[in-house]
Amino acid sequence: MMRILLFLGTNIAIIALISITFRLLGLDGILAQNNVDLDMQALLVYSAVIGFSGSFISLFLSKFMAKKTMGVHLIEQPQNQDEHWLLNTVQRQAQAAGIGMPEVGIFQGAPNAFATGWNKNNALVAVSTGLLQTMTRDEVEAVLAHEVSHVANGDMVTLTLIQGVVNTFVVFLSRVIGHLVDRVVFKVERGHGPAFWITSLVAQFVLGILASIIVMWFSRRREYRADAGGASLSSRQSMISALRRLKEVNDPQPLPDEMAAFGISGAGLKELFASHPPLDDRIRALEQGR
Repeated sequence: MMRILLFLGTNIAIIALISITFRLLGLDGILAQNNVDLDMQALLVYSAVIGFSGSFISLFLSKFMAKKTMGVHLIEQPQNQDEHWLLNTVQRQAQAAGIGMPEVGIFQGAPNAFATGWNKNNALVAVSTGLLQTMTRDEVEAVLAHEVSHVANGDMVTLTLIQGVVNTFVVFLSRVIGHLVDRVVFKVERGHGPAFWITSLVAQFVLGILASIIVMWFSRRREYRADAGGASLSSRQSMISALRRLKEVNDPQPLPDEMAAFGISGAGLKELFASHPPLDDRIRALEQGR
C-alpha cells in the first residue's frame, strides 16, 4: 500500500510542482503572446502517464525477463550441498532483513550477481557460476547479503519511481520544445508540422541522455547503502573481501540494463553514466564505516 501511495503521490507532486512553477514564472502568458496554444496541464498528465507506465511495466516484468535473458536456473529442490547452502543463507538473511523469502537462482557466466522483482516479498536473487567458483563462502555470503539488502531497501521500486519522474520531465519538456519550434519558428497555426515531431524526437533523445545521469547518481547512492547492509547481514570484512575479489576479475558478466543497477558489479560504464561507484570507493567507504 505504501508503494502505491508513494507512486500516486509522486505523480501528483510532479504535476503540481511544474504547473505551479510555470504559473509563477508567467510562462503561460508568454506562450500565449507567441501564439503557443499548448495545454500544459493536459500535457503534464500525458507525460506522467507515459513516463511512469514504461518504468512500472519494466519493474513488473523484471523477474520474468531476468529468468529468460540470463538463463537463471531456480533452486526449487536443492540438488547438492552448494544449493542447500545458498537457499539456507538467503533464507537466514531474508529473515534478518524482515522480508519474504526471495526466489534463488544460478546463471552461467563470470562472477556477478543481481536482485530484482517488483516487491520486497516477491523478489529474485541470483548468482553466477563464476562467482561461486572464484569466491569463498564468506565472500559469497556477503554478495548475497548485498543483494538481499537491495531488496530490503526497496531499491527496485525507488529507482523505478525516480525513472518515472525523469521520464515525465523528458516527455514533457521535449513536447514543449517541439511545440515552441513549430509555432514560434515555423509559424504553424494549427496542428503540428514535421518540425514538431523532428524537434521533439531530438529533444527527447538529448534530454533522455541527461536524465540518465540523474538516475545513475541515485543508483550509485543506493549501492553504498546495499554494501553497508551486506556488511551488517554478513560481516564488514567479508563484504570488503568480496569487493576486492571482484577487482581481480577482468571481464565481469554484463547484466541487462533493467538489472544492472542492482548487480554486485557494474556493467562497465564509468563516471556520470555508471550505475555503480568504483570498487575502490566502495571498499574505502566500508573501511571508514560509512
